[in-house]
Amino acid sequence: MTRIALLAVAAPLVLLGACGPDGSSAPAAPAKPAHVLTDAEKASLLAALPGPYDQGDLENGRRAFARCRSCHTIGEGGADMTGPNLHGVFGRKAGSRPRYAYSNALRSADFTWDADRLDHWLQNPRTFLPGNKMTFPGLPDAKDRRDIIAFLKVETGYQPPATPAS
Repeated sequence: MTRIALLAVAAPLVLLGACGPDGSSAPAAPAKPAHVLTDAEKASLLAALPGPYDQGDLENGRRAFARCRSCHTIGEGGADMTGPNLHGVFGRKAGSRPRYAYSNALRSADFTWDADRLDHWLQNPRTFLPGNKMTFPGLPDAKDRRDIIAFLKVETGYQPPATPAS
């Protein structure tokens, strides 16, 4: 291809690339980066959790959650993988994350995720809800489960209920 022919093909593509998403020449506004929690914010969130999760070890929870990262993301807007993204999981109806292909068992489950249910799920997913498609065998160690739940509450947007003013 000659230089002139190459320029004739490339020039319109370069001009289109300068357009905003609506076809205007104004560039799109950059996406706002997610807020990264400081250690002080994490400590404050941890202290506000109900017991026993307020005693969780976030570093151990992060390490223990490494077993889960091959299937789950936790950041806001994170991708679904083999398992669904877990951001906002606490307080969400089981099997209700949009666009995720849940098993029939989870789609028809009639509960909302809370710390106690997640603790039982993590202990043994197959006996907690027979027929689900999670292949993870479970975590027998109660401290690891407590720490993962505390870690998830801090890292996935959980907001403890507001305490009434006195």
